[in-house]
Amino acid sequence: MHQTTDNRTGGDRPDDGRQPGDRPALLLAMAPGIAERLFADHHRTRLAALARTDPHLVAHDLTDPAPRIADALAEAEVLLTCWGATPLTHEVLDRAPKLRAVVHAAGSVKHHITETCWERGLTVASAAAANALPVAEYTLAAILFAGKRVLSSAYRYRALRTEHDWHHELGGAGNYRRTVGIVGASRIGRRVIELLRPFDLRVLLYDPYVTPAEAATLGVELGTLDDLCARSSVVSVHAPQLPATHRMIGAGQLALMPAGATLINTARGSLVDEDALLPELTSGRLNAVLDVTDPELPSPDSPLYDLPNVLLTPHVAGSLGVELHRMADQSLDELERYAAGLPFADPVHPGALTHSA
Repeated sequence: MHQTTDNRTGGDRPDDGRQPGDRPALLLAMAPGIAERLFADHHRTRLAALARTDPHLVAHDLTDPAPRIADALAEAEVLLTCWGATPLTHEVLDRAPKLRAVVHAAGSVKHHITETCWERGLTVASAAAANALPVAEYTLAAILFAGKRVLSSAYRYRALRTEHDWHHELGGAGNYRRTVGIVGASRIGRRVIELLRPFDLRVLLYDPYVTPAEAATLGVELGTLDDLCARSSVVSVHAPQLPATHRMIGAGQLALMPAGATLINTARGSLVDEDALLPELTSGRLNAVLDVTDPELPSPDSPLYDLPNVLLTPHVAGSLGVELHRMADQSLDELERYAAGLPFADPVHPGALTHSA
């Protein structure tokens, strides 16, 4: 299989035939309604200054034979994609003979970047770093709230509605020198570790790709998954969805977690064995903060909606509302680098996709 050097290193991109100062032709490609939330007026103005494009033309389906979409795709040197972008199959790429680069204004590119993209020498950038920030912020809040037992005390307060000895009931609560376990040194996992540094917490890490020297640089203690689960008051999952990580938090790991510990999952629901988790939650032995589940939408009769020791949110930890503008900013920064003939600042490496999100 042919690979160009810049695909793997983020180095100089292939010669596109443009002269310095020429703007590349660009087409927006994403699901309906996304562009309206992603771009403010100033983003569209900047986009029009950086590329030859109609900033209001969005291809929801790149297989659409409508001349307006087909003609724009045929001329496009760059695709700016986001959630719901059409997979770039051999057939789609045949309709885009001038395509040289894809800038993804979101996190994972696995949905739409195919092996054919790499075979054809496309360079790819992602705003995964921008999308990691709100997930890490959500996780930090969840960790600190878990230590303070905010969920359970709020539920009890609502039920009691009277004076109560909270210091006695919550005598074991607090965040001083608690142990937090981070599963996966992904972008988000590393950002969470960084955000935890100002606090008096011990941080454990499980990630088979991290060396002891790298763990020392991160300021964490590296260990096995079972050891992490057994020692942590809070376990936060940040591993990618891969065959090797399917239900990596199973009955054995959950049984090792101390009574009263909290499991946080902002990664993918499939990483946790929900059948094993539910008994631990319904018994009250463990607590959970779940932004993702398996299936993504729990059934209407799922106990997760009503359990007092579960905070269930509808996959909102990632970029939401005005946070989408951070991804737009990063993607336009990458487009500006491309238009100037510079390599992407945050390229996607095809080899890394085998063990990343």
